[in-house]
Amino acid sequence: MGTSHSVLAGSSWYNQHCTYRVSVTQNDLLRPNRGGQGGEEDGLVTETVLSVKGLQKKIGGKPIIRDITFDVFAGEVFGFLGPNGAGKTTTIRMLVGLASADAGDIRIGGISLRDQFPEAIAQVGCIVENPEMYKFMTGRENLEHFARMSGGIGPERIEEIVRFVDLQRAIDDKVKTYSLGMRQRLGIAQALLHRPKLLILDEPTNGLDPAGIRELRQFIRKLAEEEGLAVFISSHLLSEIEMMCDRVAIINRGEVISVGLVKDLMAQFADQVEWSVAPEAVEKAARLLQSLPYTDEVSIYPENRLKCKMDTARISEANLALVKGGVPVVGIASKTVTLEDLFLSLTADGGEPRP
Repeated sequence: MGTSHSVLAGSSWYNQHCTYRVSVTQNDLLRPNRGGQGGEEDGLVTETVLSVKGLQKKIGGKPIIRDITFDVFAGEVFGFLGPNGAGKTTTIRMLVGLASADAGDIRIGGISLRDQFPEAIAQVGCIVENPEMYKFMTGRENLEHFARMSGGIGPERIEEIVRFVDLQRAIDDKVKTYSLGMRQRLGIAQALLHRPKLLILDEPTNGLDPAGIRELRQFIRKLAEEEGLAVFISSHLLSEIEMMCDRVAIINRGEVISVGLVKDLMAQFADQVEWSVAPEAVEKAARLLQSLPYTDEVSIYPENRLKCKMDTARISEANLALVKGGVPVVGIASKTVTLEDLFLSLTADGGEPRP
């Protein structure tokens, strides 16, 4: 890993927004579930494109990354979430070779980033926030310029990727006339020219209006579902991550505290029901709710409120049990849990979920 900086210094990969040439054929484009080492879902084995194991990093003697472990599979969109200072940026810098790890291993397409940097990084395309292009040049001229710097990219590949990102009408216009969303698509086109297996996007929705965010979300899903690309996204817009990603990793204080399918992580907090009861009946209500076989994690809150996890279809049954037990029920509310709720709960107290 220590040689990474010398490889990157002044390179087209670094200067051209984290892209690197790789010589592959059209048939080498990944497709989901085509086999190999990887994860398994619904009985299908998927190729592990990015494998991060036990990553650690100190800066100025202070541990910044304590233990980061996760895998990203072909054909999925993977979200990387964490509060400010959690270690997201440092982790991304290590993923693309801009910082070295003190311990741990990063493999891209099964190739060690530390031991075989050029071969591993050749499989990566990357955009950090809003891509910077030569605004006095047309979109096509920007892509042609990058293709010349990278080598091995012909005009037919440029035409193919322009169609894929749907920039045919504007590709011969100067970039200074592009909207931010169009520049974002041009940046992704540039990152995809060399047919990477892994696309890393750091805060890709920054500055986009709602229409642009929606368009980008649909495009990223298309990359994963139709091209079989592994897409790694770091973003602070949790609602977008929830709609865009298949799986997420949540980090806090330099450690992964939760990783899995979005729907499975949210299921930990799903079906929360809040009860408001008479002040004198709070303790009795808690005991009664705890005694029911279909309730879990009963907790008492201020203002005579209780919360529990349960199937919302059985609220009326639980309410009847409380009333029969002599508990005056003042109000009932069920909560639709979002990824934001999960994120805040996991990161508020050092990674332990709050009820």
